[in-house]
Amino acid sequence: MGGHDDKRAQILETRRVFSGKFLEIDLVDLSLPNGARAALEIIRHPGAAAVAPLRPDGTVVLIRQYREAAGGYILEVPAGKLDPGEEPETCARREVIEEVGLAAGTLHPLGPILTTPGFTDERIWLYAATDLTPASQALEEDEVIEILEMPLSEALERIPAGEITDSKTIATLLRVDQELRAGRLRI
Repeated sequence: MGGHDDKRAQILETRRVFSGKFLEIDLVDLSLPNGARAALEIIRHPGAAAVAPLRPDGTVVLIRQYREAAGGYILEVPAGKLDPGEEPETCARREVIEEVGLAAGTLHPLGPILTTPGFTDERIWLYAATDLTPASQALEEDEVIEILEMPLSEALERIPAGEITDSKTIATLLRVDQELRAGRLRI
């Protein structure tokens, strides 16, 4: 490596311009590691967890959810934002129950991802859930969800086919496949 790798930007001024239900927007004036000055809009997000529930036969439980910002329904893994002070694993367990009515006996961490680091600090922690047992689904009022189950291999084929375009879902499914192939995840 080398160059600017060890340097960080120097924040000169931060001004909060919006505070919503869970998002905030800051205008940040900073001096970049190369000495240039920049004014950035940064969306502050509390973070989230995303989970691929896996059945012993290799079936993955996905949801088809209405997302206005995406222009309609998309295929996703169950996911949700972290509540204040909530650990990602706690959020992951809660979301699997709420969205698909399954409790995860075991959660396998797959690592975090940055969703769009050009303008937000959102980080999503990815998990695989195994040893699933039935639980009471508890959708929130604004969640329009249909549960879909399919072999993991089919879900993976839907990525290059353009049928799964959600980044957290793509990352989670690819990480599940990597971990299964490496023998670090058993279902």
